[in-house]
Amino acid sequence: MRLVNFTLFSADSLPLAPMKPLDYGKSFVLGKAPANEVRFWVESRTRLIDDRNGTHEDYLQCASCKSEDTFAERDLFLEDNYDFLPVFGPHWGVIFRRKAYLNEGYRDIRPASEWWEGQRPLLIEADATIVQTNEEIRAATYANRPLVAQVEIGDADSGLRAIVECPVKTMNTHRARNAYQVDTGPLVLPDLERHERSADGLRLAFVAFNRADFADFVVEVPTQIGDGPDAEEIHHYSERITLPATNRLLALGV
Repeated sequence: MRLVNFTLFSADSLPLAPMKPLDYGKSFVLGKAPANEVRFWVESRTRLIDDRNGTHEDYLQCASCKSEDTFAERDLFLEDNYDFLPVFGPHWGVIFRRKAYLNEGYRDIRPASEWWEGQRPLLIEADATIVQTNEEIRAATYANRPLVAQVEIGDADSGLRAIVECPVKTMNTHRARNAYQVDTGPLVLPDLERHERSADGLRLAFVAFNRADFADFVVEVPTQIGDGPDAEEIHHYSERITLPATNRLLALGV
C-alpha cells in the first residue's frame, strides 16, 4: 500500500488498464483555499480514456454532504437544504446540488481551480488480487476482504473508453447457486460522447452486475412524480441502462 500524492492528471505515460485500485477508506481530496482547507472523502474514480489521442483524465467523485454555512456560530445547515456532491478532474470540477425539487443549478461545472482554489488529491493505492470465478468472489466476500469493482466500457464510434472504479458497498451472494451480485454507488458514469468539456458528459449513477461481460446502471435524471396537473419533477435515479462491459473485482489485502 502506498501514498500517491499528485495533481489531478491527464497523463499519457501512465498504464491505463488494469488500474491499481485505490484504498477508498484512506483516499481524500484536499481543498487549497486558506479560508477552508476542506477534506473530501473519495468515493469513486472514473478514468476517461481517449484512444484516438492516447490520453486520459481521472475524475474523482467525493462523498456527498449537505449545504451548510461553514464556520458560522449557529444554524449551520442552510434552510433550503440540498445534497452537495463534488467531482474533481484535471481541468474541470462538477458540483451536483440535489434539492427536494427540480433545480436548474443541479450541475455546476467550472474550472477545477475555481473550487477551493484548486485541489490536492491524497490517494492511497492498495495491493489487491483479482478474483475471477464466482467461488473466488464469494470466498473473498465471506473473508470480509474489502472489494473494489472496475467496470470498463467503451464506444467504438467516439473512440472513448472509461474505467469506472468504486468500492463494493453491497455484495449479494447465494451459496447454493454459487452466485454473486454487486450493487453500489454513487459513481460517475460518462456518456462516452465527445464534448468540448469532458465534464459535460458526466452523470451520477449506481451500478449492478453479476457476471463479467455486462453492467446495469441506474442514472440520476429529471423524473416525473405523479400524473396530471399536480405532477412534479425531481432528480432521481430512474434511467436504467445496460452496457456491455469488462468487469473486474479486486480483493484488497493479502
